[in-house]
Amino acid sequence: MANTSDILFYALLLFIWFLTTFLFRYLLKQRKISNNKQIRHPPSPPSLPIIGHLHLLSSVASKSFQTLANQFGPLIRLRIVSSSVVIVSNAAVAKEFLKNNELNFVSRPQFGAADFNIYAGSEFVNAEYGTYWRFMKKLCMTELLSVPQVNRFADIRRQEMVKLLEILVGCSEEGKACNLGVELMTMTNNIVSRMAMSTRCTPGLDESKLLWEFVKEILEIAPKFALGELFGPIGKLDLFGYGKRVKNLFSKFDSLVEKIMKEHENDSSSSKKERKDIMAILLEIHRDEKSEVKLSRTDIKSFLMELFMAGTETVSVALTWTLAELINHPKVFDKLREEINTVVGSKRLVQESDVPKLPYLQAVVKESLRLHAPAPLIFRRCGEDCKINGYDILANERIAFNVYAIMRDSNSWENPLDFLPERFLVGSKDSTYDHYQMDIKGQNFNIFPFGSGRRGCPGASLALAVVHSAVALLVQCFDFRYQGGEKIKMDEGSGLSAGLAHPLMCYVTPHVNPLTLVANETK
Repeated sequence: MANTSDILFYALLLFIWFLTTFLFRYLLKQRKISNNKQIRHPPSPPSLPIIGHLHLLSSVASKSFQTLANQFGPLIRLRIVSSSVVIVSNAAVAKEFLKNNELNFVSRPQFGAADFNIYAGSEFVNAEYGTYWRFMKKLCMTELLSVPQVNRFADIRRQEMVKLLEILVGCSEEGKACNLGVELMTMTNNIVSRMAMSTRCTPGLDESKLLWEFVKEILEIAPKFALGELFGPIGKLDLFGYGKRVKNLFSKFDSLVEKIMKEHENDSSSSKKERKDIMAILLEIHRDEKSEVKLSRTDIKSFLMELFMAGTETVSVALTWTLAELINHPKVFDKLREEINTVVGSKRLVQESDVPKLPYLQAVVKESLRLHAPAPLIFRRCGEDCKINGYDILANERIAFNVYAIMRDSNSWENPLDFLPERFLVGSKDSTYDHYQMDIKGQNFNIFPFGSGRRGCPGASLALAVVHSAVALLVQCFDFRYQGGEKIKMDEGSGLSAGLAHPLMCYVTPHVNPLTLVANETK
């Protein structure tokens, strides 16, 4: 059932619509370009006064945009109360924006009132394309989230995955269903926390509990907070209190991270450690007078906040969708287990170093990411007026790339709605598309779950390392039975990452005893 704040939120929408009539009347007038010719906007569905196209959208925006694209084309423009957005829904058009005109669309729009963001001006993810953003991106790719840095923490990921296996064995022994989505989020949260600050985020432990609660609450509030953007200046009034809640959560996070930063600074051995966590690296740059960019303590906290936001939910959502698809497709599940048994055997647990020798595992993960992108919508902002496919795209216009629709486009994929990992294997029936050669980190616009180009996700290597290893371990060690029946309902929920709408509650039965294999490894 909806909570009271949600009921009030939707009940007051009508009131806000009418209140914005006088404030945003200018949106009903068509703009003229400098040569007095009428602007040729991308096509739009019929709209209503005041609310524009809001009535055409459901709680899962990516699906609504896909439906509209099927009717009005792969490049459309929507007006939602006081905001407008251009929606891109196929690979060819996406390429025009993200490759052929990349520098004009390299910046991202801001969402939510900056008045409630204590880190406003220090963001990396949504920073303006400039010196600070380029410095942080280079730092991510060479140090913070580079492949060598990710590899240095392989043992941390292994330890957290073994803890997950122990929890599932415990659920099996007790005969109770396990909420796999929650356990997977706990695992990814712990991995990110240990890599970032050498701290585990386990619910029930004092300081760590604050981090855990922060991640859960901010991910719940963020979409509602961002909706205030639709109502322009009225959004700054924070009529539903989401801005205040966001500010309070950020303040709690800030206090906790400041305490951990001081502990790092007081640890005289931290600078001598062979493996430094992300906070230690950032603090070194903070103290470096010769650094190209002087990082403030606020910059460091903001980056860590974004790392938790991006690294926890997106990876756990990708894992949850992949496991759900495997449970719903037992033949695929069995084929993957057979590959693991053939390559790894039955006397040890699969390791990250085994992944390159497991092509079907890689195909399963690619196919899951194709159907269920952790970020179904990718946003950019137009720098200067330009033309794309004959249409005028205006400066500061927001662009939403509907990755959900692009990666399910029948013009790019045979049987696009089917879960078919074989399409990514050499010699498959679908190999006419050369899918098995496809890079999924942004070089191919038929499948780019991690974004593309300069703004591509710098944490893609870490995400893939976690997803590949965790999926392999779970398939190797357990059989799963969904609590709600034979088939899992594959409905997308609302929210930034559009995870499963319903909890993934499963009974687990060990196929092999992971604890025995772990014990054998330590002998």
